[in-house]
Amino acid sequence: MKLIIQIPCLDEEAQLPVTLAALPREVPGFDDVEWLIIDDGSTDRTIEVARAHGVDHVVKLTNNKGLATAFQAGLDAGLKLGADVIVNTDADNQYCADDIPALVAPIVRGEADMVVGDRNVMRIEHFSFAKKRLQRLGSWAVRRASGTTVPDATSGFRAYNREAALSLTVVSKFTYTLESLIQAGKSLVAVTDIPVRTNRKMRDSRLFGSVGVYVRRNAAALFRIYASYEPLFVFSVLAAIVFGAAVLAWLPFLIDWLVNGRRGGHVQSILLGGVLLVASIQLFALGVIADLISAHRTVSQRTLERVRRIELQLGIGPTHYQEGSRVHVDAGSEGERPDGEGPGHDPPRLPDEPPRVPSLGRVRGVR
Repeated sequence: MKLIIQIPCLDEEAQLPVTLAALPREVPGFDDVEWLIIDDGSTDRTIEVARAHGVDHVVKLTNNKGLATAFQAGLDAGLKLGADVIVNTDADNQYCADDIPALVAPIVRGEADMVVGDRNVMRIEHFSFAKKRLQRLGSWAVRRASGTTVPDATSGFRAYNREAALSLTVVSKFTYTLESLIQAGKSLVAVTDIPVRTNRKMRDSRLFGSVGVYVRRNAAALFRIYASYEPLFVFSVLAAIVFGAAVLAWLPFLIDWLVNGRRGGHVQSILLGGVLLVASIQLFALGVIADLISAHRTVSQRTLERVRRIELQLGIGPTHYQEGSRVHVDAGSEGERPDGEGPGHDPPRLPDEPPRVPSLGRVRGVR
């Protein structure tokens, strides 16, 4: 069993030494524990510092793509490097690394596919009162949208087994936390949570500059993600609201007609109500169309999952990959070189995978 701990990074040379020093090299239930850094277009010495502190693997994105893209790149690389379980943590040492064994324990016991660390945000000292309340409100909304019971939806301290990582596809450009949780809740991924500890604040968040920006961006992301998975419900609600507005616009005419028997006048009310009625019908029709598109999205997601499985079987290596500074060699092997060249070098592959000489028959036999 192999555990890979991935850390998305952007200009983290100052915080990374503390974060890496706390990571474990041994975790109960795993034979190997490796570290993976995803460099999201850093302009400082993040990669050099990571290598100096013994990182096993590096994925270097050419330029800054955003946290969600870096997270997805890490999952893809972790799978191709043979990980059975992938743990995601932050480079700013926000989460207590000593809780990693507890985080992966439900997966090791076969009780969950995905585990989210609950920070108990109400007890985090450097969170303002408004941020704590908004965090709780947002987590409640995500629970309703995803059908899960996770109390801390924005926590980035998470563990995924191989099946959960294979099925996860993040398309949001802002944050992966909400989308991955809703996606897991809507699929066959079993999700649970455990309480985890946090460390003292080392730097300000780089995702948002204020609580207002945080609320606006997360609210928009939550609505977009939920609408992607439940479009008919979302558009039906919007259609009902607009239809209600149409009825309100007609009220002056209806009251005058029913009470006084006058059907003249109120032209503006009748026109406004008619426009709103047409808009409500169009919203419902859009919901039906979006629901059909959502079905195709599900098929595309399952197709992508199968493509990933084929890539793993064929031994295709991770993109933008660079070796770290920690070299793994078998005792008694000869001709191994730290730079990854020579007879001892072979690209990462799944445990117990056949040799990397794919044939057409083998490709057709992939499940």
